[in-house]
Amino acid sequence: MSDPTASDPTGPVWDLIRGVWRFSALAAVVRLEVPQALEDGPRTVAELSERCRARPEMLARVLRSAAGLGLLRSVSPGTYELTESGAVLLPGHPRSLHAGVLTTADPAMMYGLMTLAETVRAGRQAFADRYGGLYEHLAADKELAGWFDAFMDARSRPFAKELAERYDFSGARTIVDVGGGKGHILATILRAHPRLRGVVFELAHTAPAARAYLAGRGVGDRAGVITGDFFSSVPVEGDVYLLSNVIHNWDDPEATKIIQNVLAVLPEGGRVLFVDMVLPDDDSPHMGKELDMRMLGVFGGGGERSLSEYTALLREAGLEVTGVTELALSTSVIEAVRAAPR
Repeated sequence: MSDPTASDPTGPVWDLIRGVWRFSALAAVVRLEVPQALEDGPRTVAELSERCRARPEMLARVLRSAAGLGLLRSVSPGTYELTESGAVLLPGHPRSLHAGVLTTADPAMMYGLMTLAETVRAGRQAFADRYGGLYEHLAADKELAGWFDAFMDARSRPFAKELAERYDFSGARTIVDVGGGKGHILATILRAHPRLRGVVFELAHTAPAARAYLAGRGVGDRAGVITGDFFSSVPVEGDVYLLSNVIHNWDDPEATKIIQNVLAVLPEGGRVLFVDMVLPDDDSPHMGKELDMRMLGVFGGGGERSLSEYTALLREAGLEVTGVTELALSTSVIEAVRAAPR
């Protein structure tokens, strides 16, 4: 049956309202650990209620909704199995979004999203007033911090793979991954290009995890870790500097400071790669416009930028855009070089 709201002007609004309801079912499935209970094969509602420690009559309604969303499939009345989409809710799945659901459903993260109006009116995030800054809150909530890190890792995998495959790294020798976390993007690039070397530049508390991660990915002999603060300086180590999901965390003055610190050590012929969501300048839909609401509600500054905004930011800092390549998940890599003297 066709959707009666499809040609109705209320249709888009209904779809957004229903999206909240749909997400509630998704979050319940993950928090009840239904995917893990179905990992070995189909089970009845009664079996699932025991494994998930849930009331069977209520769980049946959640399962019915999840089946309608394509996460589960009925194999017989009252018996369900995971679909291919439902399987990505398993923590150990290669493309798992388990942590993404838990991060998004966390009460503090939801508070930031649901108080956008208060944030916009006050010019200060309601999230910060209640929980402090995001990273301050993550430091206090280790469980959420683990989910958040796993979500960021899962989110970066598709575009890291495409960056390694589609960007032309010929002529490059050493990549400095500025603010590179544990180094998952750098490791992906180095594994695809055995002649390259790399450096992860991060805060000191991240260094042990980064060294262990790079070694675990088999690139520890070609990748080092240097600690420091990119607001102070950037290491003089590379001919390609990578800033992935870094600039979008900062407002223009702070972003300009980071870029200028990179520019200060960029060698002749060096390149700077910025990996971020690049928004269209028109009203067309884009995942980055949706992510920007999360940035506005939860992060302390920054935001997603359009190509014209990004170009203006880089020009002001002393860089010239020389190419833009679209990657997975609405992400792009912007290549920039030192601008010619004006």
